[in-house]
Amino acid sequence: MYLENIPKRNNRTMKGKRIGRGYGSGVGGHTVGRGSKGQKSRTGHKSLVFFEGGNVAFFRRMPKYKGFNQSRKIENDAVNVNTLEKEFKAGEIVSVETLKEKGIIKKNSQGVKILGKGEIKIKINIDGVAVSAAAKEKIMKAGGTIK
Repeated sequence: MYLENIPKRNNRTMKGKRIGRGYGSGVGGHTVGRGSKGQKSRTGHKSLVFFEGGNVAFFRRMPKYKGFNQSRKIENDAVNVNTLEKEFKAGEIVSVETLKEKGIIKKNSQGVKILGKGEIKIKINIDGVAVSAAAKEKIMKAGGTIK
């Protein structure tokens, strides 16, 4: 018989050692497996990786990282298809300039993207504006063009 041939027992989980519960617990009794004297044998000892014997921990000495904001990030304004149907007439060209003129987007807006919320039935021409896949499908279905 070899060790690898012995069948494994199901549900073999041992109870954890009850340390510090007297001599009858079977573990230590008076020193309870902590050795005899010293800081590590006392209660309240911080045996963490960050503990430095009473010094202020390294990560608390370091300046805190408060995040990073990308200065050149372009945030697109979202314009839905149903807004275009309300604001534009059939055959009109939708560009960043016309959207700013009609007050749909802010004057200092950097970019625009047309999204597919709602329905559109008029034929509009889109020039130089980013368009989502759903919006593109709806605009093309209505007979519009995208450049």
